[in-house]
Amino acid sequence: MNTQQRKFENSLAAVETAGRLWRPRCGLWALLATASLLLPACSGSLLPKPDPLPARFSLDGGSAAATAHRAAPGAADLTVDLPRAAPGYDSTRMLYLRRPLELEAFSFHEWVAPPAQMLSPLLLRALQQGGSFRIVLAAAAAAPTRWRLQTELLRLHQDFTQRPSRVRLSVRVLLLDGTTRQALAQREFDIVVPAARDDPVAGAVAAQAATQQWLEAVTAFCSEQILLQAQIEPTPVRRGEP
Repeated sequence: MNTQQRKFENSLAAVETAGRLWRPRCGLWALLATASLLLPACSGSLLPKPDPLPARFSLDGGSAAATAHRAAPGAADLTVDLPRAAPGYDSTRMLYLRRPLELEAFSFHEWVAPPAQMLSPLLLRALQQGGSFRIVLAAAAAAPTRWRLQTELLRLHQDFTQRPSRVRLSVRVLLLDGTTRQALAQREFDIVVPAARDDPVAGAVAAQAATQQWLEAVTAFCSEQILLQAQIEPTPVRRGEP
């Protein structure tokens, strides 16, 4: 073998060796490039997704239009205390029953405010429009008035223990003499409204209907009691009369 042929074979061997060394490196770079492209897509799917925002509902169905009512002659003023709530019903959670006596809360449905808090402006509006009082004031901004009304939310939940489900609203109402703080009349309203479907949205609609029924009932109750107290109270005797 001459010198020129030996140099050619050595050069060919060097090229083959370099190729064997380059191919793994090329494969490694290709793998790294592919991983860099896939990483953003994978990281987006691996990150935890935020929880969906809950759907929120109000007790005001918006069906009652604001209309002006003229108070009856001699109508007195009424102070309405902020409604209280029984334990378990003082939050924004929408509650339901699947088993008797066991309250649960929906995960993705809630009230915009605690139900007792939502009842306050609705009650003020209903009593003002009822016409039995000259003016109706919230207790936080009111001076002592002739009459005073206290309310307590006892229960508001959707009952799935029977089908179709139904919403139960229970509120205790107490009418007092605003001057002496003497209790004059008390009543517990228990209103049940069937839901159109067995889901929380239909339950919210039924709760709005139950609230409207309660507002009408408590307005009638106050009107009856005011008339009754007017009949009970003795008529003042003028001086000089026998």
